[in-house]
Amino acid sequence: QVQLVESGGGLVQPGGSLRLSCSASGSIFRINDMGWYRQAPGKQRELVATITNRGRTNYIDSVKGRFTISRDNAKNTVYLQMNSLEPEDTAVYYCNAGVVQIVDDLVEIDYWGQGTQVSVSP
Repeated sequence: QVQLVESGGGLVQPGGSLRLSCSASGSIFRINDMGWYRQAPGKQRELVATITNRGRTNYIDSVKGRFTISRDNAKNTVYLQMNSLEPEDTAVYYCNAGVVQIVDDLVEIDYWGQGTQVSVSP
């Protein structure tokens, strides 16, 4: 099995910054795409940003220029640097990873972290 452990959430004022981290551990052959999603109260979970294992990134329009996703493949860790935070960014943030494991053959399985709360308020 694989575990994703997130850290770095908290309460911050508008305009502030936070850095989220997510580390994967367990039976890992390789990790393909990693990403961050978020879910605000009463809303559906939405994709925030993704990064391939070669470093190609993708962002939703509302966070472009403010958030930066990065990863350290040697540590199986993905980061989300969030700057210029806005109240609309308040949500539970979830880490996601496409983990390739050896199960008779190579198979990719989607794993999720437990979520970390980000609150942006004066």
